[in-house]
Amino acid sequence: MILLNARAAARPELGGVERWARELAARLPKVGPYEVIRPPTALSHRAGHAWEQAALPLKARKAELLLNPANLAPIAFPRNVVVIHDAAALRDPTWYSPAYAALQRRALPLIAKRARTVITVSEFSRRELQSLLGVDAKVVPGGVDTRFRPDADPEPARAALHLTRPYVLTVASRTARKNLASLTATARRLETQGIELIAAGGGRPQFRQEANERTGVRAVGRVPDQYLPGLYAGASAFVLPSLYEGFGLTCLEALACAVPVVAARAGALPEICGDAARYADPRDEAGIADAVDAALGDDSARAAGPARAKQFTWDRTVRELDALMRS
Repeated sequence: MILLNARAAARPELGGVERWARELAARLPKVGPYEVIRPPTALSHRAGHAWEQAALPLKARKAELLLNPANLAPIAFPRNVVVIHDAAALRDPTWYSPAYAALQRRALPLIAKRARTVITVSEFSRRELQSLLGVDAKVVPGGVDTRFRPDADPEPARAALHLTRPYVLTVASRTARKNLASLTATARRLETQGIELIAAGGGRPQFRQEANERTGVRAVGRVPDQYLPGLYAGASAFVLPSLYEGFGLTCLEALACAVPVVAARAGALPEICGDAARYADPRDEAGIADAVDAALGDDSARAAGPARAKQFTWDRTVRELDALMRS
């Protein structure tokens, strides 16, 4: 029996690691001897560290392996497999709160060193973990749910979020690493064309907020999961100016919906999006605005996106992960 630590799946927020945890919790028990264990929602964040480090090892004592899909794992447990999505908190601790950066600095080296296997989500992140933690991780990329497709209905999202004009979309937490302040020039230029720049996503206590949020971007906060496919599909373009991404799931979701994508030339984004996206220097506001301008109405980008996204499926993720666990 293999136990899946689904603490991240219990969180109400939905970022990359939460998506991983939810997808694996739903899919792995269908393909093998996996049992899902999750704490109450109240223990999914800070209070859950004690559950993960003390209660979870006791519950997992009879398991052959404990699969931890969201960066952290019980340090004292001897049979961990851990998915470390990136090393952002080690690469630049200023993107995070001091407490969270200190936790990552202490815990990640111990977890990586003691794990049976470390898995990560891209070649970029594999190199980062080799450089910063000295571990040779296996690469298993994430996937895109089949709900994200070009014909997803945008009207429920438009109605729920009161979207009455054409819009360019970004989906990102309101944090310094996501670099949304660099979209100021883009928002101003789009406004002259009658197009809004919409940002979906909320803040998180462990992430440091951007110092200046007067970007001209209209923040709509966290968007319920059922609205996300239509929100993407209804966009005129998608932009992600992030300074560091271990994978870039939101770009893939936009590509799957046949939306032209402008991504930062940074982190894993060029690796994951390939030739299906346009790229810009994340520190060049005018360059980002130019790239978004060029992406609007680009029919070739709309054709290339779904083909690229089809290379990344959760079925593939589960198949490759299960093979690693069995080996």
